[in-house]
Amino acid sequence: MKTSLRYALIAIAVCPATALTQQQKITPPIAVYWMSIDTTSGLPMGGMGGGGGGPSAMDIGRMMLGGGMDGGPNRTMLLELGSQRSASGTPAAAHEIPAGLKLGASLPLETPQRQRAEPREDGMPENFEKPRGRMLIFWGCGEQAGPGQPYVIDFARVAQGEVPQGLISRRVNVQRGPSASRSKTYGDWPNQRDGKRVPGDASLLGEHQVKGNYSPDIKFALADKYEFMEPVNLAMAKSGGGIRMSWNSVANANGYFTTAMGGKDGTEDVVFWSSSNSREFGDQLLNWLPPGEVARLIKERVVMPTSTTECVVPAQFVAAAPAAFVRFIAYGEEANFVHPPRPKDPNVVWNQEWAAKVRLKSTAATMLGEEGMGGGGSRSRSGGGAQSGGGAQQGGGSSTPNPADAVQEGVKALKGLFGF
Repeated sequence: MKTSLRYALIAIAVCPATALTQQQKITPPIAVYWMSIDTTSGLPMGGMGGGGGGPSAMDIGRMMLGGGMDGGPNRTMLLELGSQRSASGTPAAAHEIPAGLKLGASLPLETPQRQRAEPREDGMPENFEKPRGRMLIFWGCGEQAGPGQPYVIDFARVAQGEVPQGLISRRVNVQRGPSASRSKTYGDWPNQRDGKRVPGDASLLGEHQVKGNYSPDIKFALADKYEFMEPVNLAMAKSGGGIRMSWNSVANANGYFTTAMGGKDGTEDVVFWSSSNSREFGDQLLNWLPPGEVARLIKERVVMPTSTTECVVPAQFVAAAPAAFVRFIAYGEEANFVHPPRPKDPNVVWNQEWAAKVRLKSTAATMLGEEGMGGGGSRSRSGGGAQSGGGAQQGGGSSTPNPADAVQEGVKALKGLFGF
């Protein structure tokens, strides 16, 4: 008996605690619903693609080539419902919204009728062209760029199959939401049936309910910090040879990140800069990120903490890209709901019926430059609206180079590098 007891104690001592703990079995939800919320200011940034990606370089190119100006700020919502059920008949679903949203009683979630494009034989996106020139990458806040800058990518060598080493130094947990490709039935808003603009005084707070013929009923409530975020107000001024960018402290923000991309007349160089303390291409960071991921990136000095309200873009970047486009993000809160609640008994299977996520951010876009001299921030003035110098003349009367060509060239290069 004593020998058996001794062996039992030894077994308990050497076995990990997890091996002795009953793991609860979980079945994934039948339906997943996401609300992706953004407050945008400055230059218009284009639409939010399916899956909830941040404003893309392609959006920038479209805007520069005729997207027009808009007196921000704006509030936007992307609503996505994905279900593993097939619809009984024609797919139909709607989001019943609180009166404070001022968009009526409900918003229809339409199932898009997409034509699937035939892939190219070489695997590249349609209309892809091999990029020319180089990409120069700068990083960090300060009047002077740090050592080892710029990091140079020769597009000709990339086209020959050479993969740049160390371009992205860390993985970022970019979330993947509902989509038509990952669901038996899918619906979203805005859509062709209903694309109403969200009023500037709209509110998310209150009861929300989603009903459809291909998903369980989804019901949750939003309060307090899950409201539309404040707009980001950017201002700029010269700082040595660089540009000092400053912004307001945004309520309920968890961190900040900013990038700039542009070029110079007479060159084919695409020049990129990010506020990260280390080399980060950063396009994947212009997205909704969960608060835990933001906290990790702040510790790694990739994302700026909310105590930071200014950053100097280095002189070397400004000289290489006198015409540059700035994108800024304030990461917001995230609410998650699952029904039914998790059983306390680990022996009981957690059969999830639905899961809902509400994620928030506030973004701004503008031209880089000294305020009132072709760059200009998006700091709000009296009378509403936002100022931008996207087509302004600089001091001596010569026109500011349009960075659209450089940005488009960068888009082509990125498609080749990352396969999107």
